[in-house]
Amino acid sequence: MIPINAPHIGREEIEAVKKVLESGILTSGLGTGPMVREFEKKFCRFVKAKHAIAVNSGTAALHMALLVAEVKIGDEVILPSFTFTATAETVVLTGARPVFVDIDPHTYTIQPEEIEKAITQKTKAIIPVDLYGLSAEMKAIQEIAEKHDLVVIEDAAQAHGATYHGKPPGFYADFACWSFYASKNMTTGEGGMVTTNSEEYAEKLRCVRTHGEKEKYTSVLLGHNYRMPEIEAAIGIVQLKKLPKFLDKRRKNAETLSKKLGEASKLRIPKEPRGFGHSWYLYTVRLEGANASIRDKLIIQLKERGIGIGVYYDPPIHLMPFYRRFKRRKLVETEKASKQVFSLPVHPGVTAKQVKFIADCVLELL
Repeated sequence: MIPINAPHIGREEIEAVKKVLESGILTSGLGTGPMVREFEKKFCRFVKAKHAIAVNSGTAALHMALLVAEVKIGDEVILPSFTFTATAETVVLTGARPVFVDIDPHTYTIQPEEIEKAITQKTKAIIPVDLYGLSAEMKAIQEIAEKHDLVVIEDAAQAHGATYHGKPPGFYADFACWSFYASKNMTTGEGGMVTTNSEEYAEKLRCVRTHGEKEKYTSVLLGHNYRMPEIEAAIGIVQLKKLPKFLDKRRKNAETLSKKLGEASKLRIPKEPRGFGHSWYLYTVRLEGANASIRDKLIIQLKERGIGIGVYYDPPIHLMPFYRRFKRRKLVETEKASKQVFSLPVHPGVTAKQVKFIADCVLELL
C-alpha cells in the first residue's frame, strides 16, 4: 500500500534521539531544555517570526493561543467547519462558542466575506485554516480583524513551507499554530509550535505552556502541561533541516499528478492561485458532480490497487454529533466539497514510478 502520508526518519534523527537519552536531560520544568530552545530558534528563522514556543501538539498550540487571546465563556470564534476537529474543540474548551462559516469552493479555505457576515458583538477571534498546505486569504482576513478589533489565530498545522504573497504563515496573524504530527510535512512524532511577533503574547504563551509558571512553582496565569520533550525537539531540529528537500519532492510529485490528471474532465485538480505558495501537504482532487456514494466507490477501488486514499473532511465538523448544537451560517460549499473530495499520496516517499501508477489507476477507473 502506498500510504497517504508517512514520516521520513533517517539515521540523523536516531542519532539525535540517542544524544538526548545519553545527556540525561529529557525535559525541563519550564519547557526550556537545550533542544527545545534550539528548535524554537531555528523554527523562528524558518518562518520569519520573532518568537516561537514549542509545545506537545498542534492542538495544544491552538488552545494556548486562544487562552492568551483571552477568549472565554460567552465569546464567539469564527472558523471553517471544513477542517480537523481540533480547530473547533479548542474553542469549546475555552468556554467560547464556535461559529462555522463557509469555504471557497476552489481553495477550500474560509471565505473572508462570510467572516464579515458572521461577526456579532460577541465575536472575539477568527481562526482561518491553511488547508491542505494552501494559505487562507490572510490579508483580507487581517483587514476584517482590524476593522472589528478581533484576534487572528492562523491554523497553520498543514502549512509548513507555504507562502502567501511571499510571506510565511503568521505574517498577517496575531498567532500561527503549527503541528508536527507524524503525517505532517515535517514531524517530531507528536508536537506543535506557536509563533507570534508579540513580546507580550510570547511571554504569556511560555507561562501557559507550563502550568502558568513564570518561575518554578509560582503560577501567574492559568496554564496547562503543554511542554515539548527534548527528544521531540531533537527530532524537529533534524527534520527542519530536511524540510526544503521534502517540500521539493512533494511539489514535483504534485506537478506530475496535475499534468497527468489534467486530462480527466470529471476531476477538478488542485490549483496554486497567483501569489500563493502551496506546501502540498495533501494533494486533494474533487470528483465533480458526484455524491459521496460514487466518490467512495472510486476510493475503494483505488485502495484495492494499493493506493492509500484520504478523505479530508467528511463529515465536516458542524455535522458531527457533538458540534450540531453550535451556530453556523449556510455551509453549502462545505457540505458539497465534503462529499466530493479525496486526497492522493504525494509525500517524499512516493517514487516517480508510483506517481505514474496512481495517475494511471485514477484515469482508468474514472
